[in-house]
Amino acid sequence: MSFFDTHAHIYDRKYEEAGADIKDVLARSAASGVDRILIPGDSKRTSILAVETAAAYNGTDGVTLFASVGVHPHEAKDYDDDTEEYIRDCLENREDRRVLAVGEIGLDYYYDLSERDVQKAVFEKQLLIAYEYDIPFILHERDATGDCLNILRRFYKEGKLRKEPGVCHCCSCSVEASQELIKMGFFIGFDGPLTFKNNKKTPEVLKNTPLDRIVIETDSPYLTPEPNRGSTNEPCHLPYVCMRAAEIKGITLEEAARITYDNGNRLYGLS
Repeated sequence: MSFFDTHAHIYDRKYEEAGADIKDVLARSAASGVDRILIPGDSKRTSILAVETAAAYNGTDGVTLFASVGVHPHEAKDYDDDTEEYIRDCLENREDRRVLAVGEIGLDYYYDLSERDVQKAVFEKQLLIAYEYDIPFILHERDATGDCLNILRRFYKEGKLRKEPGVCHCCSCSVEASQELIKMGFFIGFDGPLTFKNNKKTPEVLKNTPLDRIVIETDSPYLTPEPNRGSTNEPCHLPYVCMRAAEIKGITLEEAARITYDNGNRLYGLS
């Protein structure tokens, strides 16, 4: 039984602070059955780290690594020509750089670390880049559902989204909003919060998400699932997310693992 962690920041400093080496993280991943990991960027600096990590550690303990490049809404204020040039260069050399997506990109009004108008402008720039290069994007949305959907609706109506545009990472929106994203062709990403006992919304979103649109992720080192909540998250915890998804959908763990693995491959154009 194999699992695909479609979103894990395994380059993050939190691992070093916790005394965890990347090789150890990957060894634990392999032992738990997680044999594919996508490492997302969220700034120019971390996009470089994602690409370098995917290249340096790909194949460690049989774990296949990929990367994405892009600028998170928190970092939108720092988006500049050099950043865009780096993203474009990675996309033009995507096979050599093991890059599968643009992201994570979107809107985040929870912290407002970048001004909202700046977030929207940078989001739209990166949406156009993803469309130009015919590559999926990883959508980050927090407390900004209205503005995010308005932008995506406009791009959808203008024919500037791919048939399967990408994934709504760590989906925290309503059932209604997630259904609209699914109609646009999105996959929906589920993480540790799916397992949280006080979380009622995310399980409802999953119940209403077709099996062929579900992918699973850890967002490591954040959002550690039960029963390890409170510790540093790692890809090796992904089976707990998958088990909860299987329970909610009324299928076996083996079925959930196979379906979400195949969905992750389809999302990112892998065989």
